[in-house]
Formats: sequence, structure tokens, C-alpha cells
Amino acid sequence: MSSKFARVIPALILALAVPMIGQPTSASAAPAAAASPTAAPAAITGSKVGIIDIQQAIIRCNEGQRDFEALAKKFDPKRTELEGASKEVDELQKRLQNTGDKLSEDAKNSLIKEIESKKKILQRNYEDSNNEFQAQQNEIAQRIGQKMMQTVDKYSKENGYAVILDVAGQQSNVLWAAPAADITQPVIEAYNAASGVPAQPKPATTPKPAGSAPATRPATPAPAAKPPAK
Repeated sequence: MSSKFARVIPALILALAVPMIGQPTSASAAPAAAASPTAAPAAITGSKVGIIDIQQAIIRCNEGQRDFEALAKKFDPKRTELEGASKEVDELQKRLQNTGDKLSEDAKNSLIKEIESKKKILQRNYEDSNNEFQAQQNEIAQRIGQKMMQTVDKYSKENGYAVILDVAGQQSNVLWAAPAADITQPVIEAYNAASGVPAQPKPATTPKPAGSAPATRPATPAPAAKPPAK
């Protein structure tokens, strides 16, 4: 049985309740439209079409890196606890496998019950911890996503864009786009400037032998944990 936790930022599960580009972000941002239903919408002055990976923008901005790293560290004790419980179950299973035929029937049944009980507790603790982890992860994504959309709105208007398409995930309908159409990095830079959050320090790396492949940060963070084996 194995339920090791990878020490990386978790993959985001984004459910962003963010306003559409061009919509007001609060009641105070829409004075005229609410009072005058017949008022004509503001004219679109831009003509360019751009794309953005909003998920990557949230993960890679300074605030996102800071907050997701902090969340991962917050759950370090729980991950260590689950790893210890998993190791304990592994050892009991090995004991049953190696000495089961030498045990009395009562001793063998008692060991089996102990293993099954610990596995159920481990599974329940894993699910509770993972649900809590994902809830806090999504709260961070929601919070940053709301502010990120304001940056997208401002950047798009200032740079002549009429439409911005989100290409995050695998469900995007965009089949091809020129690199110049991707505004993800410029939006990240604009968001960093507006937020005032400094760049996060890079983790220390161990020198590698000459000729080895360079380490790269995954485009999308990997899951924080694997569920216990059934």
C-alpha cells in the first residue's frame, strides 16, 4: 500500500465565479446602466482577439505562488501524519504476508481486522484532509481570480482587444493562435505590478552533472497527494 504525498503545489481545481470582461465588478461600478435601461452599451474601441490561460495566470503570478506554497506548507504536518499511518499499514500487511501461515487462526484474524480498521481510518482521514485542502485551494483561486479579471479587463481595453478567449484546461475551442495573441504573461506582469507582491524566492537546487537535462517547473502543478490503496 502506498499513499505518498508529493511535495509540490497542488493542481488547481478552478471554479471561478468571476465577472465577464467588460462587466462591472461591483454595484458602484455600474451607475448609468442600472438607472437607465435604454442607455446604449459602451462602444468597443478595440479590434484584436487575444487568448489567455487564466489558470496559469493565477498559479504563476507572485501572489499565487506565495499563497499556494504557503498552503502546501500548512498541510505538511497532515501529510507527514498520513505518510506515517500508511507506513504502519504497509508494515502490518507485510507481517501478515510473511508470517500469516505461522499464526494461529485467532491471531491471523485479529491481524486482518487490525489492518482493515487502520485502512478505513487512513482512507477517511485522507478524504477529510484532501477535501479541506481543495476547499482552501479553491478559495485562493477564487480570490485571486476575481482580481485577475480586473487586470484582464484593464489590459484588454488599454491594448485594443475586443475579445479575450480563455484557453485554460483541455476543453478550449481554440485550435490555433499566434504566440503574439497570448496575453498570459503580460497580464501576469500587470497583475504583479498592481498587487505589489514581490517575486517569490526560487528554491535552492542541487548542482547536476554536466550533460543532465535541466529541471523544469511543470506548467500545471501536480496533485498534492495520492489516495490510499484500497
